[in-house]
Amino acid sequence: MDLRLKQLEAITRRHFLSANGLGLGAIALSSMTGGATATPPVSPRIDPTHPLAQRQPHFEPRAKRVIYLHLTGSPPNLDLFDYKPELVKRDGQDCPAEFLEGRTFAFTSGVPKLMGTPRTFRQYGESGAWLSDAVPHFHAADIVDEMCFVHSMYTDQFNHAPAELLIYTGSPRSGRPSMGAWATYGLGTENQDLPGFVVLISSGVQPNGGANSYGSGFLPSVFQGVQCRSQGDPVLYVSNPGGMDRDLRRRSLDALKTLNELQAAELGHPETLTRIAQYELAYRMQVSVPEVMDISRETQATLDMYGAKPGASSFANNCLLARRLVEQGVRFVQLFDWGWDFHGTNEGSGLTKGLTDKCATMDKPIAALIRDLRQRGLLDDTLIVCGGEFGRTPFREGRTAKSKILGRDHYPDCFTMWMAGGGVRGGLHYGATDELGFRVVENKVHVHDLQATILHLLGLDHQRLTFRFQGRDYRLTDVHGNVVEDLLA
Repeated sequence: MDLRLKQLEAITRRHFLSANGLGLGAIALSSMTGGATATPPVSPRIDPTHPLAQRQPHFEPRAKRVIYLHLTGSPPNLDLFDYKPELVKRDGQDCPAEFLEGRTFAFTSGVPKLMGTPRTFRQYGESGAWLSDAVPHFHAADIVDEMCFVHSMYTDQFNHAPAELLIYTGSPRSGRPSMGAWATYGLGTENQDLPGFVVLISSGVQPNGGANSYGSGFLPSVFQGVQCRSQGDPVLYVSNPGGMDRDLRRRSLDALKTLNELQAAELGHPETLTRIAQYELAYRMQVSVPEVMDISRETQATLDMYGAKPGASSFANNCLLARRLVEQGVRFVQLFDWGWDFHGTNEGSGLTKGLTDKCATMDKPIAALIRDLRQRGLLDDTLIVCGGEFGRTPFREGRTAKSKILGRDHYPDCFTMWMAGGGVRGGLHYGATDELGFRVVENKVHVHDLQATILHLLGLDHQRLTFRFQGRDYRLTDVHGNVVEDLLA
């Protein structure tokens, strides 16, 4: 379609320079290098009338879909997955000055006390993974040996919202597309009757980054995450209002489509065509979403395995829903579970009873998800990613220094995340922190590297998956990121 917006774009000086031989700078570079220039970025060709249609990846993918489990607030890695016996020995000692000089922490000042974990660690599985007693359902060899632990993650942000936005959108500020939006923009989705990107939220609280953590930014809005609920109407505003049946809804949408097509022809804005596609998807979702979101269709044995209860709102229900969604062809499923900010300011956010209680809502359904995907033949090409937005300090949180309840402050320099299935090496422990858990000393992995690796597993080159906005090409990893080849099976 001849869109007037594209015509207006074409007459700007910036567009002219960028579109002609990649700009005058590229012409000069070409003359200096004998005509050799870099491969230009490649944006997928999107049919605005069918924006979620499947598209070919850049190369053969290892994973077809992603389930991303975000533990909002960031779990204490030193009390779950990164055992530090030397820190236990030095529990209660003053924190060495070298780790404090020039540093700012969210809630800690002065000289805090080192704090070894109060949890009991042992090794499990053939991989000999050190795991805390807080996650007993991960101890089974068929679970822990599927997990690929990255102990050397680090980020640039130490407050929740900016750190969460950085890990999902590549920027600590609002306005960029989220990872799930980039994935569906690049690949489309298998089931045209369901959204390509679905968001499930448990514990009653939205992500720290708000809807920006699963938004589409400047990408067409059809690629944003659609929030589904395990309680009440699966998707808000999709059901017919009172007095409108399905036939009347169909005739209403046909009238809206005609009006939108007239507006698209007159103004040439591609978002108008996206709006038509979204209305049509919503109409199809009225039938498809209630069916896939109805976990009462599962056997009692499956419900018990997850700890799920039909009609409830829980992380367990959402893990089961994630399996049902990817089984039906959804490309990217994002779970946000609030309540992992273990400062120790109350018993619920402490490292003993608080962590035990919170992990009890998490490790059983995740273990069930891994087993369920595997027995259905879906684990090999479904990538599971799990973690928070940063780490926790190896010392006591400043506000609770004299409390009996133990807690840790925010810490960006090192933390642990894990992945499973989808082409990663199960049983791998990648990277390492020092003996006190302050610094990465082996194989540093920045959040941009994680983003590049996830896209790579989906068959997407993070440097080539771009979108032109305000005169330049944007990508999820911005100008950073390297695929961590050692994580690949």
